[in-house]
Amino acid sequence: MFDWIKGKGAATGTLMVALALPASVTAQEVELRMENNSGPVLTGTLLEVTDTSFVINSTLGPMRVSRDMFSCFGAGCPTDASAEAAGPIVWDVSLWGSRRAFTEHVERLAELVDEKTGGEFTLNIDYGGLSPSRENLDNIAAGTFEMAQFCNGYHPEKTPLLSVLELPFLGVSSLELERELSVAVYNHPAVVADMSRWNATLLMPSPQPQNNIIGVGQPPMSLGSFRGMTIRSSGGVGLAIEALGAESVTIPAPNVREALSEGSVQAAAFAPHAHMAFRTVESGVWWTSNLNPGTSNCPVVVNTDALDSLSTPNRVALLSSVEEALDHYVDYYTNVTMADWGPAMQENFVMELNINDEILAAIDEEVAAPAAQQWIAVNSAAGLPAQELYDLVTDMIAAY
Repeated sequence: MFDWIKGKGAATGTLMVALALPASVTAQEVELRMENNSGPVLTGTLLEVTDTSFVINSTLGPMRVSRDMFSCFGAGCPTDASAEAAGPIVWDVSLWGSRRAFTEHVERLAELVDEKTGGEFTLNIDYGGLSPSRENLDNIAAGTFEMAQFCNGYHPEKTPLLSVLELPFLGVSSLELERELSVAVYNHPAVVADMSRWNATLLMPSPQPQNNIIGVGQPPMSLGSFRGMTIRSSGGVGLAIEALGAESVTIPAPNVREALSEGSVQAAAFAPHAHMAFRTVESGVWWTSNLNPGTSNCPVVVNTDALDSLSTPNRVALLSSVEEALDHYVDYYTNVTMADWGPAMQENFVMELNINDEILAAIDEEVAAPAAQQWIAVNSAAGLPAQELYDLVTDMIAAY
């Protein structure tokens, strides 16, 4: 980055890498004008504001200019000193359960924001005390709190386009690919517009591996053994469960172990971290190690009005921390959670069921294509670009 225009207090000889802002967040352009309009006008989004300088992401790349020489015009400009003096900004963040792999990116985001703002902007993370998990999106819309995590499968009718990421047997093979797919879908204009109905901005995904089933009681010894079972699942995973002949029911994750104990469900489909966090591994007798029917998409969202009201330094601190928070999440899931998964199954004597390729291929054929076509038809009839989104996802998977 160049110190393109210098003045009193301008930094010299500084090289800086531009901060990457999530495309799903609509950045507000500003203009930097010299006094008396005597020089160039710089247009772009602010990347950094200090006491002495602005850093703007212009068409020529990031530039640092002196605040003595330039004034900022536009909604994205920093607030005045009196507004900043009002005190630290605290956002409430609604999660559920307890701290686990599924929430590590939010925890890391909070640490980064606190570090970058010197405690002037903090994220107050709450596990279950602010809202039931199924009502997080509604409370984001109402402005009850500023940030939350939700799972699309809990209420797919509220965010129908996100369901494309939960279609069964898509063939997603890694957390990295799940992350890329989610970000691409989140950034699609139709998805951004759909989320605006909830006054919500998608901040980052919570990439998860493929679900598999842990069950209690007699292990299923054939495909027909699944018939009549009631299995906790959500989203597209539920379609695969039903293809096995079982009944799919949606139960909030914290209630699943109790449902297993009471016998209201005989099995549960989760990603590995959830099986451990919600202790189904302690109740389970058997598990399907290779069914891999799909996964749940659970984004982190922010209230759009709250995001827009942040001062530029605080907004930059938040948005510029997303990628590092996601990197931490993927690393933690891969090297900590999955390292614990095998030992947890062994310690609890959970029997592994390896479904043969012929049965898997039959389930895939019976479920994947019909589910995709139905999803496309239903959402296209509602005036949504379903085919376009489905093609985006499947093309990315094929290219990967």
